[in-house]
Amino acid sequence: MISEKHLKKVILAADVYAICVQHALTTEKQEIMGLLLGEVDEVECISHITACVILHRSDKQPDRVEISPEQLCTASVHAEQLQAKLDRPMRVIGWYHSHPHITVWPSHVDIGTQGMYQTMEPLFVGLIFSVFQNDSRLRTNQIQVTCFQASRGVSQLERREVELVIQSSPLQNYNLEGIADLPRILIQEEVDCHDDKDNNTQDELASLHNDSFKTLAMVHIVSKVVRPLCDDLGERMTTVNQRIKSLEKMIKQLQENSDD
Repeated sequence: MISEKHLKKVILAADVYAICVQHALTTEKQEIMGLLLGEVDEVECISHITACVILHRSDKQPDRVEISPEQLCTASVHAEQLQAKLDRPMRVIGWYHSHPHITVWPSHVDIGTQGMYQTMEPLFVGLIFSVFQNDSRLRTNQIQVTCFQASRGVSQLERREVELVIQSSPLQNYNLEGIADLPRILIQEEVDCHDDKDNNTQDELASLHNDSFKTLAMVHIVSKVVRPLCDDLGERMTTVNQRIKSLEKMIKQLQENSDD
């Protein structure tokens, strides 16, 4: 049964938000998913999300995602490792997934899944990123995000929106590692998917056909994910180096003024 205790606010680190959006934009045909890590203020009922785990999809679907117990266990181990490394509380406190080409609002399946998690952790939270929504008037793609929990309605579970605050933060090393690992996860998903198809067929022509689609999928990942990611990280590095030079110049001026 869902507890009466519920979240009042979720504070999401900007670098985690960037990872979630980057992950959501990798495909417009299936939903993606991941788990959110951080700590919860049990007194104020406020979640602080500072890291995430990108999950490997064993079954790609355009309208639903599922998180296996094994994935939850792996994410919990990762949270424990981060906790020891950062010397602060860190655990799995939520999940996220995407809605390509549809609205940001959770479906009844999403709300049911959220309700299930809340039976184990009352302050567990869900984030949904709506991507690839075309605005014909502005000729742009919109990205929307909603933060929600499930609550007990009159006859069924209902969505309850939670205030979401995106907090400015630098790109932490552990989140940088998560971004860098994204192409490897996507490639492994494609390899597993096409290998399963090859195992189910003895036809040489069908096998050749599957190999060609696997190659196309790999090319798509390189051109649409890896290259833009490298460009983005390169721009970040340039910005950081410029900032370092600016600060060094400022320090030098302050030292000269103090000598005078």
